[in-house]
Amino acid sequence: MSLLSSVLLGLIQGVAEFLPISSSGHLAIAEHLLSSGAVEVPGFYDVLLHLGTLIAVFVAYWRDIRDMIAELVSGTRDLVRGTTPTPVPPARRMILLIIVGTLPLFAVLPVRDFVEGLGENLYFIAAALAVTGCLLFVSDRVRKGHKTERSATLLDVLLVGVAQGIATCPGISRSGTTITAGCFLGFDRKFAVRFSFLMSIPAILGANILSLKDAVEAGIIWADVPVYIVGVAVAAVVGYLCIRLLRMIADKGRFGWFAYYCWAAGALTLVLALLGK
Repeated sequence: MSLLSSVLLGLIQGVAEFLPISSSGHLAIAEHLLSSGAVEVPGFYDVLLHLGTLIAVFVAYWRDIRDMIAELVSGTRDLVRGTTPTPVPPARRMILLIIVGTLPLFAVLPVRDFVEGLGENLYFIAAALAVTGCLLFVSDRVRKGHKTERSATLLDVLLVGVAQGIATCPGISRSGTTITAGCFLGFDRKFAVRFSFLMSIPAILGANILSLKDAVEAGIIWADVPVYIVGVAVAAVVGYLCIRLLRMIADKGRFGWFAYYCWAAGALTLVLALLGK
């Protein structure tokens, strides 16, 4: 894979992972076009790019992550002593919410290969992008909620987790789907964005572990590792900038702007599929 291809894919990942337009769908389209141009893209590279955007999440939400790590230590100590503070600290409750929200992903594991294979079907990606557009269009018309980590229920976050499981399908935006689900469940918009990104941490880490295992078994071209690192770095920097942008968009409740883009991208993907490109 060339350095230019690596940078291009890193840029797409950084933009599409956090803006609600589906990074997996855009990466699948880009890789399809690059493959048509005789550029070989490793199957595990898109997961490595997710590692770059995971770094962006750590940088953007380091205070939340720091507080959760501190509460994890304190919570373990309280568990050993048999004491629990009342009320439970918000950061400690956030840990529980993220764990519960991650559980539905285990249901995807048995069909992981099938879901990943959908990335080769441009017709499916076109339809999925259209669905993402519909979700985003509706999200702006949901009444503003007020739930945060203090008041969101376990059922609330479990349903957001189900949305995240559905969003493993290429073309369905993970951020767009989980944020929209949170808005429907009465989440404060800022909290819906923050929870969506923090909940992505265990999901992306797990995907990287599984992908790297497959990559080692298939054999890694070590000479291309510097090229991979450049793409990951681009995804991290661009991803961080897009997180900041999405925060501003969330404050104004304008996710629907991206609906028109997803519909246009879906239509273009359908044209590519029909032309057999």
